[in-house]
Amino acid sequence: MAVSHVEVISREMVKPSSPTPHHLRNLKLSFLDQIAPPIYIPVIFFYQAKSGYDIDRAQKSQLLKQSLSDTLTRFYPLAGRIKNDVCIDCNDAGVEYVEAQAHAQLSHVIKNPNVEEVKQYLPIGPFGAISAAGREALLAIQINSFDCGGLAIALCISHKIADGSSLVTFTNAWAATARGAIKNVTPSFDLASHFPPRDFSEFMPTTGIRTEKIVTRRFVFDKMKLAALKKAASSAIGSQVKDPTRVEAVSALIWSHLIDVEKSKVVPQKTFAATHAVSLRTRISPSLPDHAMGNIWGYAHTLLMSKDEIKFADVVNEVRSAIRKFDSDYVKGLQIGDGYLDYLKRTAENFCEREVEFCKFSSWLRFPVYEVDYGWGKPVWVCPTTLPFKNVIILMSTSCGEGIEAWVNMLEDDITRLEFDHKLLSLDVGKTND
Repeated sequence: MAVSHVEVISREMVKPSSPTPHHLRNLKLSFLDQIAPPIYIPVIFFYQAKSGYDIDRAQKSQLLKQSLSDTLTRFYPLAGRIKNDVCIDCNDAGVEYVEAQAHAQLSHVIKNPNVEEVKQYLPIGPFGAISAAGREALLAIQINSFDCGGLAIALCISHKIADGSSLVTFTNAWAATARGAIKNVTPSFDLASHFPPRDFSEFMPTTGIRTEKIVTRRFVFDKMKLAALKKAASSAIGSQVKDPTRVEAVSALIWSHLIDVEKSKVVPQKTFAATHAVSLRTRISPSLPDHAMGNIWGYAHTLLMSKDEIKFADVVNEVRSAIRKFDSDYVKGLQIGDGYLDYLKRTAENFCEREVEFCKFSSWLRFPVYEVDYGWGKPVWVCPTTLPFKNVIILMSTSCGEGIEAWVNMLEDDITRLEFDHKLLSLDVGKTND
């Protein structure tokens, strides 16, 4: 199959349709925003051409731009600019909006996804915008039109102001505006009142970002394979988890094999750490609404000491324990901040000294990504792309909702070792090569 070529047609800045009131022009960042990595979170929604939908490309473009402008009036901080890493200047500078032509058939792209090809549909790379005009934009969007009439709508949002849930909340609100929905969300931007900003001059949020080449593999677990994996996790000798969730089972499998990759190297004995990004929205008291915007998550973390043998059951038990102990008391500790800051400093020191090998998971399974309908139907596929972190895994739902896509980011030298592991590859029904 020939690799598609993406041709950029236009770039512009889209601003809110109504100016932001003066009293809302300065928005404080929460300390959770301050410590977020300075990267962009990517997500791409693919839509097939809808038969009988009589709207041409120019009309569709105008609909998307106008609805985006209207939506930004409610999500006004996204059109602003970060100032001194402590606040957002909600100055209505706008978001970058790119239109492009993808010279390919959408069906070919989603049937045999390729990471390098998929990245072409993004408006920016992980560290910033392509064009000088939009380099500081907090949100960038690219509308890719395929030769067959299909669309790929790609969004990249600054992690300094949003998490994955916030990105999906905005995207669904934009789509609802485009299709003329009467009811729509009114987002809240008061996270700093729950997690006040702090002095993080000694903490470097860039810790963990790698300069070596990161490559990505996509592993797909369908319903049957998930059932087999959950059974294997619950029946493993020594397992204390008799009812593993899909996330626990897949996380344990991938982490155990990444441990095997690391232990296959001739290196000093290490401690292995796994973290899961856990939403705080329902764990804080009082709970926050789903449409609360910002980085509203924390790390559920666990450690396994290096030894001659780490059994699969050990990994399953630790994953369950880490997620279950992330409760309201833990969140209260986050709000105080000092303990969490100390933890981040220790983590950074361990990472720099290479004493701990980290594996980080983020699950998007509960995000309504397949509900994003601009008026021409729901997406046929939704995906992230490569992130500049070693051993970071994004878990996405398959389009049918019954399976999981695991997007595994690894160092280029390590991926070869993983590919030789026949146990993990035997569960792979959709590996992507980049």
